[in-house]
Amino acid sequence: MNAEQIIKYISEAEKKTKVKVYVRWRKGKGIWPESCKVFSGTDQIVIGDWKEIEPVLIEYADRIEDLEVECYCRNSGIPLLDIRETEARIEPGAIIREKVHIGRNAVIMMGAIINIGASVGDETMIDMGAVLGGRAIVGARCHIGAGAVLAGVIEPVSATPVIVEDDVVVGANAVLIEGVHIGKGAVIAAGSTVISDVPAGMVAAGVPARIIKAKDSITRNKTAIAQELRNI
Repeated sequence: MNAEQIIKYISEAEKKTKVKVYVRWRKGKGIWPESCKVFSGTDQIVIGDWKEIEPVLIEYADRIEDLEVECYCRNSGIPLLDIRETEARIEPGAIIREKVHIGRNAVIMMGAIINIGASVGDETMIDMGAVLGGRAIVGARCHIGAGAVLAGVIEPVSATPVIVEDDVVVGANAVLIEGVHIGKGAVIAAGSTVISDVPAGMVAAGVPARIIKAKDSITRNKTAIAQELRNI
């Protein structure tokens, strides 16, 4: 998706405040809108949009013995990606929004955040707490280190997304600003701030990052990915 398509999608999406409500009824039960998911028994669990659930709770307040409301978002225009059929390993606590591509045998670790329009290639690992902003593109067999940030560019629409080609290693807490292009097989050292392109097969480090050498056998051994982690 390009920036205009993403902006159109968000602006036209119905904004929802998704809640889960646990209700213990004193007598009878409330009548919920058909759009709500209701798990019935002596008590009820109801999942839906707050603007539809709240009127029912008010109307039948005298019948309610106890209730608890869990609120997940407010006026959200983008749901989370349905990951049930995704051929990847996605650990608990990862946040992946709709319209994201996750490649085969990719690994998304705890706390990773992947925004709308981003793409993760086959066998790529997005480590703990890493952030892929809107439209960020990461190729195959990459490792994006813990806490790294690939800047998002949904707005302004003229901005160019971050592009990381295949077989790239980005160290922990590195930051790649908008428009940066990282060539195939390059290495970005931990803690670096990358503000310009890094050619294929080069090692960049520092704030701002600069090319320090070509990738050699020592660097290659230190940054080799473990295929076993990508088996599902």
